[in-house]
Amino acid sequence: MSDQTQRFIFDDSDVRGEIATLDQSFQHVLAKHTYPEPVAQLLGELLAAAALLVGTLKFEGLLILQARSSGAVPLLMVECSSARDVRGIARYHAEQIEAGASLAELMPEGMLAITVDPANGQRYQGIVGLDGVNLAECLANYFAASEQLPTRFWLNADSRRACGLLLQQLPADRIKDADERDASWQHLRTLADTLTAEELLGLDGATVLHRLYHEEQLRLFDALPIRFRCSCSRERSARALISLGEQDAQQLVAEQGGSVSIDCQFCNEKYTYDAADISQLFAGGGSDAPSDTRH
Repeated sequence: MSDQTQRFIFDDSDVRGEIATLDQSFQHVLAKHTYPEPVAQLLGELLAAAALLVGTLKFEGLLILQARSSGAVPLLMVECSSARDVRGIARYHAEQIEAGASLAELMPEGMLAITVDPANGQRYQGIVGLDGVNLAECLANYFAASEQLPTRFWLNADSRRACGLLLQQLPADRIKDADERDASWQHLRTLADTLTAEELLGLDGATVLHRLYHEEQLRLFDALPIRFRCSCSRERSARALISLGEQDAQQLVAEQGGSVSIDCQFCNEKYTYDAADISQLFAGGGSDAPSDTRH
């Protein structure tokens, strides 16, 4: 089962959808950190949600989903670019994690922020409380609260893969009557509610959609690949040091025993600089100093 998203539309209804499968990309995220099963599941569901949402947006840039709470999981953060490069991270208190814990138990008093950061244009962020039974319900609540197009999610993840299904009602076009529109939207949602976690995680997208909607006029578009890719680089870490100023950067190197390392929290890559590297950076030598000790 490859890593991909697929868009689909219903020819006789004003509804579109996306279905996503993250296999190797999810495994890459899990390989960077050791997460307890409930945390890995939440992170997988959020990764699947980001992959689904990117397909509904027409932009070049970055989509960021960030959930924060006062509980056992204080942070979930996922990024998905318009090119469908994904990465994600979770912070958790291991001693507070219990098997089978619910979202409310793991992330009490939680908030979910959805940020669209286009390459050109204004950054936008919306926030909603994590007051749903699961992440899928919280995301649906976000769209309801923001008065955007009605949108529903079905998300599941296990130790192997993360998958998701999205339905979104479009502005009136094929069906003009309000009651007929509501009935059509309810019908398609009800069919999706019959989808089990085993089906979503174990079947390919085309088979899932056929099982749900074989009596509907559904058009499935070409699949688009998803991959794990971290946006960190030695150049970015060098810019962070340059922003400190040369004196403070050199002082930091001295305090750290002769070198300073900048670690990427997402992929665990480490970028190390010594005093000579810092001098070269501020002399205009760039981030690829001869004494590059990246490892």
